[in-house]
Amino acid sequence: MESSGSAQRLEVVVEGDEGSARLDRVLAARLPDLSRSRLKTLILAGAVSLKASAVRDPAYHVTSGDTIIIDVPEAAPPEPKGEDIALDIVFEDDDIIVINKPKGLVVHPAAGHETGTLVNALIAHCGGSLSGIGGVRRPGIVHRLDKDTTGLMVVAKNDLAHASLTAQFADHGRTGPMRRGYMAFAWGLPGRHRGTVDAPIDRHPHAREKMAVRQGGREAVTHWELLESFAGRDGKPIAALLACELETGRTHQIRVHLAHIGHPLMGDAVYGPHFKTKANQLGPESQAALAALGRQALHAYLLVLEHPRTGELLHWEAPLPEDLLLLESALKAAL
Repeated sequence: MESSGSAQRLEVVVEGDEGSARLDRVLAARLPDLSRSRLKTLILAGAVSLKASAVRDPAYHVTSGDTIIIDVPEAAPPEPKGEDIALDIVFEDDDIIVINKPKGLVVHPAAGHETGTLVNALIAHCGGSLSGIGGVRRPGIVHRLDKDTTGLMVVAKNDLAHASLTAQFADHGRTGPMRRGYMAFAWGLPGRHRGTVDAPIDRHPHAREKMAVRQGGREAVTHWELLESFAGRDGKPIAALLACELETGRTHQIRVHLAHIGHPLMGDAVYGPHFKTKANQLGPESQAALAALGRQALHAYLLVLEHPRTGELLHWEAPLPEDLLLLESALKAAL
């Protein structure tokens, strides 16, 4: 890799084991730090060359031994601007702000979501106080929820709070009082009332947007407890409401772990696609509620932490949002 002024020059030699011969997929496999959309943009812009000629077709087939040159301009993301986006504020003082995040709200700007994020809303709400805390693109953010996961999030409003919350999230309640609890509607009924999934998580080897349980991945521990079970039209158990608590905070952790033990989240198109046919065993009301949900059935209902300045133990709970209440009600009705 060479730096040339403000750009980077990357060189990839095709090894033939990337899982596909397509140029874009080979590059995605070999350059995990660049998103697929970023790679496609570079290809279409003529920044990817083979045998000294630009290749502008993402579907171009490369062969083993080919050397691909990628000229990557230095990323200069614009600084996020404040936007007037309504927030459901659960708690706020001079140090922290706790919000109940709605579905569909992206936490911080990224490719494809440069505006309309929680960060844009926070900048408008908090003014200049967030500036520089945790980086320009993620001011004040110490943890995140997926776009379509609802529930409680805490944001730091100054450096003291950022340092304290970062340490608490890194510890995840191992030595301190922090707790993060989720309500999860999952397919199937576990064979016992509670359990722990202790399985390392890493990037999926082929699908970059997914995570997977993989040997050698980062430690990931999820504790779960059965709260309620639901029957299908035939009277047999078809789904369950689980309370999950995190001991680590990996990307998509609950979604990956529950799928790993055979109980993926209802509505999770990424980790539970093979369970779509299960919906046929639901009653009409439940089928309609699940279709209307249009997201994974996951809600961050519990957050417990120490106040960064006072050390006071703070505890918040957020009830299920309306779409999950409707799903729960329909599942209880069964028919």
